[in-house]
Amino acid sequence: MFNGYYDSWCYLPMMGFVSFDRELEQYLVASVLRPGNAPDKKGAVAILDRLLARLRPAFKDSRFRVRLDAGFAAPDVFDFLDEEPKLEYAVAMPKNKVLLRLSKGLMQKARKLAKKTGESARLYGEVQYQAGRWKSPRRVIVKAEVLAYPDRELKDNPRFVVTNMRQSPKWVYKRFYCARGDIETRIKELHYGLEIDRTSCSTFLANQFRVLLTASAYVLMQELRLKARWTSCARAQVQTLRERLLKIGARVVVTVRRIVLHLPSSYPFLKDWARIASAVGARAG
Repeated sequence: MFNGYYDSWCYLPMMGFVSFDRELEQYLVASVLRPGNAPDKKGAVAILDRLLARLRPAFKDSRFRVRLDAGFAAPDVFDFLDEEPKLEYAVAMPKNKVLLRLSKGLMQKARKLAKKTGESARLYGEVQYQAGRWKSPRRVIVKAEVLAYPDRELKDNPRFVVTNMRQSPKWVYKRFYCARGDIETRIKELHYGLEIDRTSCSTFLANQFRVLLTASAYVLMQELRLKARWTSCARAQVQTLRERLLKIGARVVVTVRRIVLHLPSSYPFLKDWARIASAVGARAG
């Protein structure tokens, strides 16, 4: 399970999230542990196939969109996405000589703009591109970016996204694809807030089970965050939720009919805690 990129023996987990319309929460729906030497795309089609099969009956009139990073830009993944009905996608594409040649004109315009203004420049366009193993050409969004740093030469930073969406290149890239960056925050929550990397068992399946337990704990924390609406914890990350709501001292009195929690009067988040407790079914004493 040695991974050449990370230069270590490791696991390579895959996380899947679902979001709805303009909702801020991104719901964890898949947490699959893979060997460190697994290809980036390994398991992607299987997860998407199973997930879409569950989502379509539940949301019959909905339009589905998929965002994937460059590690999933493979022919079988694109073929699967193209064959799915009512499915739009935006998948990052690693740069290569052909894409750089096709985007050369737009990059030159961005470089001229950066030289003129002295600031970083970004232009958006599109090209038709067909890789050697693709069945047909696909639309590729180009972000022609030239970065300007003080006392340094301009740096080209072209980016490419394969899509079947019909919106403008700028909309597809900025409004849709770039939103996947927020998923990195959710993964950091899993890592730093719940230590999903604690895979110290001696067998693969045992470690996969630990990952699923951690994922389940994260789902509970997400539900707690939803109940924290209209409080200071409404968009708090897992680490903050633990510190503010769970890792506190309290006196617990257990009787036949109820469990009473006596919180410190100096507890700074008492009002928020009481509102959230009420939202999950607790009653004020």
